[in-house]
Amino acid sequence: MLKTSVIGSYAVPSWLISSTEAMSRGEYGPLDVQETLDDAVDMALRDQEDAGIDIVSDGEMRRFGFFTAGFYGHLDGLQALEPLRKLGSGGHDQRERYEAVEPFSAPNGLGLVDEFLYASTRTERPLKVTCPGPYTLAGRIQTGGIYADRMAVAARFAEIINAELKAVVKAGATLIQLDEPSAAVHKNVPDKYVELFNQSVEGVEAEIGLHLCFGNYMGRPVAHRTYAPLFPRILNIAADEIHLEFANREMAELELAGEIAASGRNVAAGVIDVKNYFIEPPEMVADRIRQVLQHVPANQLILAPDCGFSETARWAARKKLHALVRGTHLVRNELSL
Repeated sequence: MLKTSVIGSYAVPSWLISSTEAMSRGEYGPLDVQETLDDAVDMALRDQEDAGIDIVSDGEMRRFGFFTAGFYGHLDGLQALEPLRKLGSGGHDQRERYEAVEPFSAPNGLGLVDEFLYASTRTERPLKVTCPGPYTLAGRIQTGGIYADRMAVAARFAEIINAELKAVVKAGATLIQLDEPSAAVHKNVPDKYVELFNQSVEGVEAEIGLHLCFGNYMGRPVAHRTYAPLFPRILNIAADEIHLEFANREMAELELAGEIAASGRNVAAGVIDVKNYFIEPPEMVADRIRQVLQHVPANQLILAPDCGFSETARWAARKKLHALVRGTHLVRNELSL
């Protein structure tokens, strides 16, 4: 009851940033790279376990970003384009762009299997495998050539993701989460997002989660922060659990968590604000959990941060994980009285 979890990404330590820069200059050999990334995964798992998190991830330490080189680097048929803007405050118009010069493919998969196989040897706790959803992955590939529009690109990604998820389940994974922030950003066609998601997980024999958020690049959202236009059609999704962010929205739209629970699914509720350097006291976290419990039965509720910690400094991420666990324990103790 009231398990704690993470979304996927974890705070990048300063030494990994320096190492990544050295790798890009060709200063690391293959074994140096492997050792460095293994150490980064160990660090992410250790911080989660030290805090007492029940369901952990590898921190997405091998990906060098949410889905950029970590996924597009596995694809054939893409050509990198220059960012639209290179100077000034960070924003999405400074991000990488790609052009499909031929139908793209992932001949050696997307890397999830190797990520899982290593991380599973480093923890005895339930291990969540995360993957961007097809519509989100499609967002950085320009259209109008081989692929007419973003939906066409996403349909191809759904095929690739489906094969990857089946491979990682065959390797032993039992918990899988697709991250689809773009569905909450562009809310206009929820039926299409459901179709793409269901194609991505068809035949995947695992517990499946969907993470919906409003973006977190540079620690900033990129959308009008309401989930309401996605409902009720998003409930046709083939997922066992749906995660929504609440903490940074002052717990708005909790009634939607109730709709998820009423559909028989688990709710993963974001009760830690990753876009804020204010460290929530455990009592504040507990109060947020009590608010969610007014809509979701305790046996269907999982507590998590709003989003991943990749845009958060490690010192803050660690404190926020501890606050999440301590606040959850306060409410657990109340419920067991």
